[in-house]
Amino acid sequence: MSSNETIRIALIDDHTLFRSGIKALLTRQDNYEVVGEAADGLSGVKLVEQTDPDVVLLDLDMPVMNGREALAQILSSRPEQVVVMLTVSEDSEDLTECMRLGARGFLLKNIHADFLVDAIRKAAEGDNVFSPEMTARLVQSLIQPNTTPAASALDALTTRELEILGHLAAGHSNKIIARKLNLAESTIKVHVQNILRKLNLSSRVQAAVYAVQHKVPQPEEV
Repeated sequence: MSSNETIRIALIDDHTLFRSGIKALLTRQDNYEVVGEAADGLSGVKLVEQTDPDVVLLDLDMPVMNGREALAQILSSRPEQVVVMLTVSEDSEDLTECMRLGARGFLLKNIHADFLVDAIRKAAEGDNVFSPEMTARLVQSLIQPNTTPAASALDALTTRELEILGHLAAGHSNKIIARKLNLAESTIKVHVQNILRKLNLSSRVQAAVYAVQHKVPQPEEV
């Protein structure tokens, strides 16, 4: 997604006043459009199917169907859908479960408006986005001391796999990595699967955290 394309956003939150504030904020921005709102998870799932948004902002604690259930349902039928959790929960279990299910980010409602606007754009472009205070929780909860691969496991990776691991640490999607390395997206997918297998990890988020912990070089932004 280029920087001048309009980002279509679905907003799912049970607090009417909060939704109104977010909608007003985004409406004032260039190239941001709120295409629909829902006040519970079940209505939110239907809304996403009807509106086909670029980004879904999803609360956790809602009536009828909570955010985790809604996230699972949305991604079961739309696995490429970008969903960012926007919540008051600082619970590590909520964070890790949402990332395991496939959320692209986890933002707390106490973030500044500019941070939210920037995070939505980054998520739409394929990056993972987190509130600063949640990053440390992610490291602690996803990588347990007794399951962390030895640093020497990096020796099993090829030069190309190390390069791609650095891109994962930077939060890049397969599509972005493929474009930057001039490779097919299907090729990147195979490399990522090999990386996870060699490092004994189960998700690209775990791989990203592992890469940061072991100081794997990240690509320079140009």
